Amino acid sequence: MPATSSNKPYRVARSKTGLGLFATKPIKKGTRIIRYFGPILDSRIPAHDEIENKYLFELNGRWTIDGSVRKNLARYINHSCRPNAESDVRPRERKVFIRAIRNIEPGDEINYDYGTDYFKAYLKPIGCKCESCEKKRKKLRAEARAERAKVKARTEAKAKKAGAKSAKKKLNGHAVGKANGRARA
Repeated sequence: MPATSSNKPYRVARSKTGLGLFATKPIKKGTRIIRYFGPILDSRIPAHDEIENKYLFELNGRWTIDGSVRKNLARYINHSCRPNAESDVRPRERKVFIRAIRNIEPGDEINYDYGTDYFKAYLKPIGCKCESCEKKRKKLRAEARAERAKVKARTEAKAKKAGAKSAKKKLNGHAVGKANGRARA
C-alpha cells in the first residue's frame, strides 16, 4: 500500500467494500481534496480503447484517464449514492479533482457518485454497498419481516377462529351426541 505523508488530509484504510480513502483531518465544504491522475488514453487508438480496468475515468468521448497507477490514491475513493465529495472534471486540461461537497470529519470515508454508466456496469449486478443503500435494504428487510409476521398472525387468528367455531358446534350437540354409550352423528 502506498505511504501517505502526515500532512495529507486523508489516508488509505480498510472499508466495507475493500480499501477506501478516509479523512484524517477536517475537510471543509468546497475544498479540493485530491487529484485523480494517470496516463491519458485516446479512444481513437485501438490499443487504448481495449484497455479494461475499474480505474478508468472518462473525461469525454475521446479522452480517458487510466487511474490504475499505484501513486494515484484517488482510485481508492469508493462510490456512494449519497456522497460527501464530487468529481470536478476539466476535459480541456485533461484533469480531474475530487472536491468536498459538504464538511467531512476525521474518520469519515471520502466518497463520490461514480455515475450511471459505471453503476449499471459494475455495481448494479452485485448491489450497491454504500451506506445509504445498505440502510435502505435494511429498512426493506425489516418491513418485509413485519409484513410476514402480520400475515402469519392473521392466518393463526383465522385458524383459531375456525377451530373455535367447530368446537362450539360440537359443544351445542350438532356434531356429537351420546346414546347408549356410543357417539352418533
